[in-house]
Amino acid sequence: MTDILAIDSAQHTDAGIKMEFHGIVVPDNYQLETKGIGIAIADGVSTSESSREASETCINGLLSDYYSTPDSWTVKTSISKVLNSINQWLYSKTDPNRFNNYTHATTLSGLILKSNTAHIFHIGDSRIYLIRDGAIDQLTSDHRVYVSENESYLKRAMGIDLHLEIDYKKIELQTDDIFILTTDGVHDFIGLKGISEIISANLNDLESAVRQIVNKAIEHKSDDNLTCQIFKIKSLPNPDSDEFFERLTKLPFSPELEAGNSIDKFKVIRQLHASSRSQCYYAVDLESEQKLVLKTPSINFEDDPSYIQSFLQEEWIGKQINSLHVLKVIEQTHERKFLYQIAEFIEGKTLRAWINENPYPEILDVLAIVEEIGKGLRAFHRLEMIHRDLKPENIMLDKHGIVKIIDFGSTKISGSEEILNPLDKNHLVGTIGYTAPEFATGSSGTVFTDQFSLAVICYEMLCGRLPFKGNLKQYSVEKRKYITIRNHTQQVPLWMEGAIKKALSENPESRYNDIDEFVYDLKHPNKVFAEETNLPLIERDPLKFWKGLAFSMIIINIVLIILLQKS
Repeated sequence: MTDILAIDSAQHTDAGIKMEFHGIVVPDNYQLETKGIGIAIADGVSTSESSREASETCINGLLSDYYSTPDSWTVKTSISKVLNSINQWLYSKTDPNRFNNYTHATTLSGLILKSNTAHIFHIGDSRIYLIRDGAIDQLTSDHRVYVSENESYLKRAMGIDLHLEIDYKKIELQTDDIFILTTDGVHDFIGLKGISEIISANLNDLESAVRQIVNKAIEHKSDDNLTCQIFKIKSLPNPDSDEFFERLTKLPFSPELEAGNSIDKFKVIRQLHASSRSQCYYAVDLESEQKLVLKTPSINFEDDPSYIQSFLQEEWIGKQINSLHVLKVIEQTHERKFLYQIAEFIEGKTLRAWINENPYPEILDVLAIVEEIGKGLRAFHRLEMIHRDLKPENIMLDKHGIVKIIDFGSTKISGSEEILNPLDKNHLVGTIGYTAPEFATGSSGTVFTDQFSLAVICYEMLCGRLPFKGNLKQYSVEKRKYITIRNHTQQVPLWMEGAIKKALSENPESRYNDIDEFVYDLKHPNKVFAEETNLPLIERDPLKFWKGLAFSMIIINIVLIILLQKS
């Protein structure tokens, strides 16, 4: 039986001069796996007029909005976006006419426990401790500055600056780990040793432990609000490979289909494509008469859990992305008897076919296609997904010329990468010739790898060839040599080739920050690329060359006229 993430928890508050809020959310099984357990504590700043509203807003907003973020996002991205939104609202309440009047200011410390990892985020002077193997450690640093022994101020807190700087770290969890969250009204009056001793004496009664910790701080004359949360890791996910495979194979593979066959409520009209990995059919929904594509997995992979997971994941990805430039996978509302997926039917051609039909394309046509591919990729990247297998065969142009990215079988979902599963993820993806070199060093892919593939496609559309020569079976650009596009065509401006070369840089950090910048430089001359080349001026900038030559001829003629007059 597979273990799941489970905790024991307790929390206690004693009212003081300001209000604090805290909370723990343990979701159901699905979100327990995809989003994890949320724990947070907020301590309103005493000089803030609305500290109660600030701390309440932080906790309620965080522990509700986090679970509404896309499952494809990482914890760090989700928390960052949620907290930045909350911080902007808090900061908007600041009175600009009064110095340091942060009416809605609060500290915030919390954790998201997802799979086997604790994601820790923190701003202010609340604290998070960890007891492991009997030793207690402070996991957070106080953002408090002391100007004298008795005078200090918070340099960082929610609501005091429009720019939010949150401390973030993650640690691998272990069974029996104990986490403690406290406000300064607790830890300023009871030390690490006192906290550790109380917990050690109450390992099986955390409710008693939190009350004793708070009461001990009161005994030590704490004049502040006091809140303490404790939770202990009871069990961690430990996926069992047999059970995992059983989950994946609930639906049997579809039998081989032919024209006229029906599967559930879909009738096959004809086969569109078949490979060693899958079959695609042109089909019709017998109820709605909608034309669609029905994709079935190849029976060759019936016992391959990695393949089945990838097939199921491809369907899930298509349902998450809503873009004109990405193939739309159709939500199925009826119970299926077999494993398959359905998607919109695109009446058109692949980009590979377009390249073959257009050996000497108009540059503006190429740029229009690249721009639309870029829009499709941005739809992936906004959801923290990386396509990782961008190539002309995986791009289609419909009958209206609209570009659509298809085939999501190699797509990386950043949020899913944080979830432990028994399948091996360390396999090379992509297609040789279009794949970024960092894959050879173990990278799982970033937005820069998709940018590299897009640059290869752009180069190929312009001249019908790939940009490298040498052993194309090598992922590393070091084993290949870039071929200038001018060896194939003189129609491409130098600044455009410069943009392509930058996007093809071996080092991902030397590429563009995002695809928008790459597309912009493809469409607008960047003088840097022309100035860096060693080519003669007539090739770098023909207009400037001929203007300069004409001006020189005028000067020469004037000089000759003067000399003739003198003679």
